[in-house]
Amino acid sequence: MNARTEPARAETDAIARPPLVRELLLVAGLFLVYKLGRQLATGHTGEAFHNADRVWDLERAVHLPGEGSVQNLLLHGDTLIHIANTYYATVHFPATAAFLIWLYLRRPAHYVRSRRVLAVVTAAALVVHLTFPLAPPRMLATAGLLDTGQVYGPSVYGSPETDHLSNQFAAMPSLHFGWALMVAIGLIVATRSRWRWLWLLHPLVTLLVIVGTANHYWLDAIVATAMLGLALAVIQLPQRAATAAGRGTDTDRLVPAPRSEESADEEAVLVGADR
Repeated sequence: MNARTEPARAETDAIARPPLVRELLLVAGLFLVYKLGRQLATGHTGEAFHNADRVWDLERAVHLPGEGSVQNLLLHGDTLIHIANTYYATVHFPATAAFLIWLYLRRPAHYVRSRRVLAVVTAAALVVHLTFPLAPPRMLATAGLLDTGQVYGPSVYGSPETDHLSNQFAAMPSLHFGWALMVAIGLIVATRSRWRWLWLLHPLVTLLVIVGTANHYWLDAIVATAMLGLALAVIQLPQRAATAAGRGTDTDRLVPAPRSEESADEEAVLVGADR
């Protein structure tokens, strides 16, 4: 076998895995900034409800389906709405963390890009939270929706007056949906299984949950999608990893090195001698 024969994924492996301690500090710092930013956005109750009326009226003006239609489906049984509340409360952070850990260990180039995209989207979302406080539909009397977390449990929020751990007036954009969509896109791009498109079920279920539990408007998810699309367009996958990914991910497939002209001439002589 020619000495220059090598696995097709060698270019992907050439992307160095970032130092673990640095990555842990970066992710922890991002989380702290996220929590601090949400705290800074508190105290804008009147503006948040005024914006909620505007968002609700805009959705009706463009004929988006009512959020209540999704909630009515979930309210057909106590078990279903309880599952939706649990999904909202428990899947968001663990799923995103598991996604980043898997990429870090198995696809370092994709990890770097995904971490950067999530950081950019989260930072942009905090800016919107600060400049456009928005009460969720569960607080809006006009919407006529139930706060399913409070009624059926479990709930991740307390009373807005006493809840000092989260900013409940930061509905737009929905990071629940934005992060879920990034998890699905990241896994689809980083893998080659024919079943990888099933990862889209994660953002789809998340969308139905955040709307059905009255924690977000449709527009919250639309804005999150637009922000994620812009981040993905700006932050590209490293060229070497993208090239190797296009060739496939089968590590057993080998790429033979091209033959030189001298090797071709020698082969022709041997064939003539056999005759």
